[in-house]
Amino acid sequence: MRQRKHRLAEMNVVPYIDVMLVLLIIFMITSPLLTQGVDVELPTIKQARSIMPDKRPIVVVIDDRGDLFLEYKDKPQAVSAAELPGEIKAILRDAPTSDVLLKGDARLPYGKVTNVMGLLRQAGIKKIGLITKSPEMPKR
Repeated sequence: MRQRKHRLAEMNVVPYIDVMLVLLIIFMITSPLLTQGVDVELPTIKQARSIMPDKRPIVVVIDDRGDLFLEYKDKPQAVSAAELPGEIKAILRDAPTSDVLLKGDARLPYGKVTNVMGLLRQAGIKKIGLITKSPEMPKR
């Protein structure tokens, strides 16, 4: 009896691994360049609890000069105090369940933060979360 020869069907995956590693390197290099934001030194609080919202929150940022920025979906957008309530209302029309978080620089006077909180109240926001950092977090 003749023995049947079985064909050996193997797939060479080495080129695929090379492509995957090149893509990994590209993503590792470009991802830090894609992060955009306003540089703010957050106040430190030991008892702060971490929240990870399920949906993308609306973040209002006050930098050390008192300038306002609105972070939602895309890159931060500069807004004036007069424009802020209208911008928030417009976003909430599209996403009514979005959380609103306030990120203020630690060097700001308390009055500036409360003024912005008042503007958010004018926009109809009932709950405002304050973003802080815990003492063990590294500075950005």
